[in-house]
Amino acid sequence: PSEQIQHLLGEHEDDTSTCDVFCQMDCLFKLANAMEWRETARWVKYEEDVEEGGSRWSKPHVASLSLHSLFELRSSLLSGSVLLSVDAYHITQVADLLLDNLINAKLLEEDLRDQVKAAFIAPHSFQHSKKFGRRTSSADPESMGLGRRLSRAIIGQSFGSRKGIVKISNITQHFHFQLNQHFMRKIPDGAEAANIWIGELDCLKYQITAFIRLSESRTLGDITEVPLPTRFIFFLLGPPGSQTKNYEIGRSMSTIMVDEVFREVAYKARNRQDILAGVDEFLDQVTALPPGEWDPKIRIEPPQSVPSQEPRKIKPKEIPDDEEDEVECHGDPTLVRSGTIFGGLVADVKRKLPWYGSDFKDCLHIQCVASVIYLYLATLTPNVTFGGLLGKATDDYMGTMECILTASICGVLFALFAGQPLNILGSTGPMLVLEMILYNFCAANEWDFLPFRAWIGIWTGVILLIIVAFDLSALVRYITRFTEESFACLIAIIFIVEAFKKLIGLLHETPYHNLRTHPGPMFYHCFCTAPNMTDIKTNWSAIDTLKTCKKAHGIPSPDCFHHPIVPDAFFMSVLLFFGTFIIAFMLTFMKNSSFFPSSVRQTMSDFAVLIAILVMVGCDVWAGVDTAKLKVPTEFKPSRDGRPWFINPISDKNPVYLIPAAIIPALLATILIFMDQQITAVIVNRKENKLKKGSGYHLDMFVVAVCIVLCSLLGLPWYVAATVSALAHVMSLKKESECTAPGEKPTFLGVREQRVTALVVGLLSGLSVLFTGILRIIPMAVLYGVFLYMGVAALRGMQLIDRLLLLFKPAKYQPDTSYVRHVPIGRIHLFTFIQCLCLGALWGIKSWKAASIVFPIMVLAICFVRKGLEYIFPGNELKWLDDLMPDAAKKEKEDEQKFTEQEVQTVQHDRLGEKFAPHIIRRGSVDTDRVNISEEMSKTAIWAKLKQDNEDR
Repeated sequence: PSEQIQHLLGEHEDDTSTCDVFCQMDCLFKLANAMEWRETARWVKYEEDVEEGGSRWSKPHVASLSLHSLFELRSSLLSGSVLLSVDAYHITQVADLLLDNLINAKLLEEDLRDQVKAAFIAPHSFQHSKKFGRRTSSADPESMGLGRRLSRAIIGQSFGSRKGIVKISNITQHFHFQLNQHFMRKIPDGAEAANIWIGELDCLKYQITAFIRLSESRTLGDITEVPLPTRFIFFLLGPPGSQTKNYEIGRSMSTIMVDEVFREVAYKARNRQDILAGVDEFLDQVTALPPGEWDPKIRIEPPQSVPSQEPRKIKPKEIPDDEEDEVECHGDPTLVRSGTIFGGLVADVKRKLPWYGSDFKDCLHIQCVASVIYLYLATLTPNVTFGGLLGKATDDYMGTMECILTASICGVLFALFAGQPLNILGSTGPMLVLEMILYNFCAANEWDFLPFRAWIGIWTGVILLIIVAFDLSALVRYITRFTEESFACLIAIIFIVEAFKKLIGLLHETPYHNLRTHPGPMFYHCFCTAPNMTDIKTNWSAIDTLKTCKKAHGIPSPDCFHHPIVPDAFFMSVLLFFGTFIIAFMLTFMKNSSFFPSSVRQTMSDFAVLIAILVMVGCDVWAGVDTAKLKVPTEFKPSRDGRPWFINPISDKNPVYLIPAAIIPALLATILIFMDQQITAVIVNRKENKLKKGSGYHLDMFVVAVCIVLCSLLGLPWYVAATVSALAHVMSLKKESECTAPGEKPTFLGVREQRVTALVVGLLSGLSVLFTGILRIIPMAVLYGVFLYMGVAALRGMQLIDRLLLLFKPAKYQPDTSYVRHVPIGRIHLFTFIQCLCLGALWGIKSWKAASIVFPIMVLAICFVRKGLEYIFPGNELKWLDDLMPDAAKKEKEDEQKFTEQEVQTVQHDRLGEKFAPHIIRRGSVDTDRVNISEEMSKTAIWAKLKQDNEDR
């Protein structure tokens, strides 16, 4: 931008307020002997035109302007009248001031004053008023009466009459009642109007142009379709036959007025030269399209996003590094060791305490209700499933009821006291393997399982507290996107695979009639016979299940070992499974469609999963097929009879040396918990989510440590942050701008950071026993469909997935992302291949039950793999493909700063720097003709070239 614009915008930065502008363009039409201004186009951000039929608004589109009309506009502003501090209260006052200025400047003859004034104060007709069969015209007695009353009120006000001010207020309210109140929700709060009036008069032989800025925004009359005060007026009248040219000039003026930079110039301009400088700056930014390569009649769709216009307002040296151009190291700035015991924990508490009150007020939105229902059903299913597996692995010492109780206790505590309540605690596969190994070890040695496990939990809590005390969570900053996405992608794939495995597993509960294996009719008869003829007390004919037969020590029939064949149940489950996923997935994207009003689309998107569940449950009830349903405990009691709720760590069966020996498995449990918890926390706290209340890694770990100790003493499973559930929580609470200009895409604003949704989900989990009557009508296939949706939704937006898709896209169809721009495609594929190898290794370790206990250690090993990539990929490539580790980022900045100083000396002395060049040139490794250092060459380009040559050497 020119120095004049920089000085203007910088000098009046504080003392002159600017507002958003709604721009309305009216054209002058003749009605018999009268004239009328008719609304023909409007701008909030993009152009909307009244269609030729005059019955509807066009679709919002990017205004395509001709260079000729832009230069005509500049010429008109140069030769016309520019009034920048008009103090007027009604349109007639503005007309008189303008005409006086035009006549005094010899831009208008005195004898044309009345005709031009009649056109200027002519009544206005708005597009929205046609829907109600009403048009404002000069023949409208009500409008003329209002105008006369408003004029009298203004006269009264000019003499200081308070009575006149009251009249203006009353009449303004009457005007606003007739205006387009509905469209106001599309206009930002505090916006002001810019009225663009263009037309032609028979009496004129030359063009009349005026740009008017009022000293204060005021309601000048019924001249705008929305109840906004007017601040700017652009008035253009030409001779007969100039309407087309005038129309294009008016479109150009309207488009410039809604430009962010020119709008600010218009507010702060001191004279005509400032206005012209603003137009020139706009012209500098214009991109011209060749006439033979596109059709100007095509309306350009508004883009998904628009780059910031701030660089246009400041000098180049003051422009901060763009997000794409800066050397950015990974890691939360709070992940720095404090140097004092529990210093990080205290800092987390101080950071989160000011937000604690708002954490309970920010939940007042319908979106939070949808999030609660979605997360409750999404977490209840894995709790029930995990409980069943855990019951089999531990002989019911811990089962479904214990998992539900853990989800409630840990969920409530974490929601109330954690640093990042968006995390959702849940079960993990490696933790199940650890529980199974511990139980088998205790059973083999005839030790009490739960007391020994209690000591392991106590030692785990102590070790976690040591980690919190010494701020060891700061090591999380070495976990980059490479590790995060490998872990998150694995968990998402596990959800997807498990969803299909669970669906196929329904064949064991509801097998279908296979005519190839069972060609006869469907027949199932389970009965139980007595082991000997002496037992006459048992009613053997009443026993018809395998479980009851074994309990009575009877002999089951062969059919008892198979589930009864239920016609159509499995295939009905398949339909429910895919139906739930498809409905939820489609409704999630409903907010971006063109159907229904935006509020309806947003609500349907928020409640997408709930709507899918209700629809599929309704279909299941209507079909009447006996599909497998959700099974929830009906009584609040331990899964194993005789097991107490409180576990005494001291047991007569366990030797004393088990107390210190429990430290060994506690170390392994600590690695499991630390890696699962902190990687999930890093993913949730990524800058892409635009969280504003800060993180709390140390506080989170402290709360988890307390929960581990508490669950150990109650004999409950250990829960840590569940990646997919946490991501589902974040995505269900994403905020988008509600007041958007027509055609403008909603802007992602962040996440509704609060504690209530997680708190209510925890409470509902504990009360699930009371909802069994409702929960038992939900088919398992529907909940497995929710599993599939959660897994697929977690994969969306991952850079790893985007890079994998590049393998199947020709170069011309590849997305214009930063890493595609700056890194050769072969290097991108190599990076992706290495990451996929790591993902495959994690999957193999996870799938091998005997080795799955070391899964967290393998996740830790990926961090070292990422460190090793620094020897394969240079820093400038890792900067785009991944985050730079703290040490690498610091070294990169130091090297670049050092070279920048040398490059300054190079420009001054017309040679390479004293440290780099003599050595490199003497070795003959730099071709000076190829490097071609000059003042025009950017510092970044010189740095990259010499660095590459040095690496080659």
